[in-house]
Amino acid sequence: MSIRNRSLSFVCGLILLMAGAVAIHGQVPDSQTTTGPAPNFRPVPSGSKMKFQGVVIERNADTFTIRDRTRTDYQVRISDDTSVKTHGGFLSSGKKYPVTDLLRGLIVEVEGRGDAQGEIVAEKIRFNESDMRAAITSDTRVTPVEESQQKIAGQMDELYAVAQEARQQVAQVNERVSALDEYDTQQSVAVNFSVNSAVLSAEARQQLDDFATKALATSGYMIEVAGHTDSTGSESKNMRLSRDRAEAVVEYLTVNHKIPARRFITPMGYGKAEAVADNSTAAGRAQNRRVEAKLLINRGLTGSNKTQETQP
Repeated sequence: MSIRNRSLSFVCGLILLMAGAVAIHGQVPDSQTTTGPAPNFRPVPSGSKMKFQGVVIERNADTFTIRDRTRTDYQVRISDDTSVKTHGGFLSSGKKYPVTDLLRGLIVEVEGRGDAQGEIVAEKIRFNESDMRAAITSDTRVTPVEESQQKIAGQMDELYAVAQEARQQVAQVNERVSALDEYDTQQSVAVNFSVNSAVLSAEARQQLDDFATKALATSGYMIEVAGHTDSTGSESKNMRLSRDRAEAVVEYLTVNHKIPARRFITPMGYGKAEAVADNSTAAGRAQNRRVEAKLLINRGLTGSNKTQETQP
């Protein structure tokens, strides 16, 4: 899923949050002065335990930004020890998710402690399965205000104000987040597969070794992985095969090169939909049986104004 295409999901998550999310705050004195995050983030005192609910409005490699119902933004730091799961039910502990699935627009409950930089180091992140589906669905749209009114009888005025503001400022929101939402492709690699196979060849492993070396020498990077197939076989089979190929590349990079899972944008399989060559020829089909991996650098952090892409 394109990071840029999630801008509208941010607005959707904001309205949903204002409609029904209840924030659970630790005590953060207004007079507290802590050096660390930029002025637009509320700093959290070091060692202070926090548990609250909000919507993810920005995601980077090691952190994400969460906004609560009072429109206060917090910087949340994630690690390999962060537990990411859905809310459990009766006799159920919830489904585990990788940190890569924390997408913009997802309503989450975060529990953790403040660090010396004023960020919240997340110990637990919980959310509803239905909110996850809404965040990753490509055709997510802003929920009509009328559908929310039944749930927020005591907050009607606030909801109308927020909804109206969201409608009027979609353009401004997109512009504001675009500085961090645009990524420069610093490096890309395409590895090919045999027919009906998701097994990496020796040549593919060598290509990924070179790619990983460049990635590990880069600061603030993320990796986008997309799997593809040729046009032979059924659509459902090709979708599964393209996902298996993408996951094979992610597994190789994480296991063999120790690239943290949080560095990956959720790997996607596109089946035969994005062919780069003619599927009517054997040579073209061979080119289409591929996984593309891209090394991305956040333009908002690097200050770059030009996208550079190289193909080894």
